Amino acid sequence: MTGSIDNGSDDDRVFKALSSPVRRRILDALKASTHTTGSLCALFPELDRTTVLQHLRVLERAELVTGRKSGRERHLALAPLPIKRIHDRWISDYMHAAVHLLDDLDGDGD
Repeated sequence: MTGSIDNGSDDDRVFKALSSPVRRRILDALKASTHTTGSLCALFPELDRTTVLQHLRVLERAELVTGRKSGRERHLALAPLPIKRIHDRWISDYMHAAVHLLDDLDGDGD
């Protein structure tokens, strides 16, 4: 039972992280390529560095972003497994249910 509780709180962190448009834009940038913290901050000139770092902390707590130090630079990358877990647990089930509902509606017209 503990595993399901932990998984639920993991999912909550992912949903919280994905709820912000800025964090989704950060993930989009990391999906395209890895970035240093500085290059990622440069992609968001409307935000100060502290704000970008706060968003990164939320993404890292949700395990959506990983970072590794290389000298003075920190290289960030997308970690897609939490999104896959959300897809497998939530999105795919609802997608299949929606397809079945559409099939049922289509069948009613016969």
